[in-house]
Amino acid sequence: MTQGPISRTIAKTFSPPVMEARSWLEGVTFPPDRPLLNLSQAAPVDPPTAELRAAMVAAVAQDDSHIYGPVMGLPALRTEIAGQWSALYGGDIAPDQVAITSGCNQAFCAVMSTIASAGDAVILPTPWYFNHKMWLDTAGVETRLLPCGEGMFPDADAARALIDDKVKAIILVTPNNPTGAEYPKGLLNAFMDIAKEHGLALIVDETYRDFHSQSGAPHDLFTATDWPDNLVHLYSFSKVFRLTGHRVGAIVASTDRLAEVEKFLDSVAICPNQIGQKAALYGLQNLAGWVAEQRDEILNRRAICEEGFAKLAGWKLLGSGAYFAYVEHPYDIPSDQVAKMLVQQQSLLILPGTMFMPAGTDGKAEKQLRIAFANADSDGLSDMFRRLKAFRP
Repeated sequence: MTQGPISRTIAKTFSPPVMEARSWLEGVTFPPDRPLLNLSQAAPVDPPTAELRAAMVAAVAQDDSHIYGPVMGLPALRTEIAGQWSALYGGDIAPDQVAITSGCNQAFCAVMSTIASAGDAVILPTPWYFNHKMWLDTAGVETRLLPCGEGMFPDADAARALIDDKVKAIILVTPNNPTGAEYPKGLLNAFMDIAKEHGLALIVDETYRDFHSQSGAPHDLFTATDWPDNLVHLYSFSKVFRLTGHRVGAIVASTDRLAEVEKFLDSVAICPNQIGQKAALYGLQNLAGWVAEQRDEILNRRAICEEGFAKLAGWKLLGSGAYFAYVEHPYDIPSDQVAKMLVQQQSLLILPGTMFMPAGTDGKAEKQLRIAFANADSDGLSDMFRRLKAFRP
């Protein structure tokens, strides 16, 4: 079959990794005593709380929920974010420095569209969050890869060595997807210093901030009065309020940058989902106690993983936090083959390191796996360790 032209950059962009992993399930029969344990995707499987769902039903009944809203999001939600973020970080954030997006992936795409053009470059730590890499490839933006070292932390001095006139931004995700690593304040400050020194944007994606093991502000980047000159903050309501299907994210940046972001958003979605925005606003105003309970549960699951891998012979835990455990397997076969074998032999779906960095990167991608442990309770995690212990490739 013939077809019309296909963009060179989209054609070179790799296929969605989660969808690829789901294809491994086709034709596989899972025995009743060993059902599929899906730890592949970083998304809550439970619905929002009954209280939040009731608030969403009430929002559906409101006439203004069914028309176009403001391109940059509901003013009440932008104001709430500005107030809560200012209190949390000890900074000064105004409502017009906040934009609401259709999920945090769109927030990233919108921001990058204002920062880098085709042929420009950005610094991206590896292992990467694959949707970030996909968008950069689609946009024709070069990625200068910054390998993470001990603790799965990127090195600021190594990043400085990658900078030339083409580099426009540094991208950080903390707590990290896929490694779970929580970047210390000092590390974030070091990257901010580099951004200021070279006139770069520092993009900090804090999608998993609400599951940070540290209480209080995870950094002090907003305390500087000149933060709008370089800092771009991204956030998601998908995980914290279980609103993945309603697509609500946020950007905090300078008003000048958001004026450019508005052009992208109006061209793509016109406005964010009204029901999702009202749900996010309700959650921010009413569900702090419930969020704290969910955080405690995720931290408990993290502790179970850390204890389990400490006892699992041959396996090494490289990083853990938020939704993820990032591990090194003990086998002399590539991680993508290990992952497929785990589906067939142990009814266990997890993602290989080859989805988070280029294959052949010092052999690391082939030795690593990401486990989204937040999607299993304590019994499920115990079962996961039994299956990993029984696995024989």
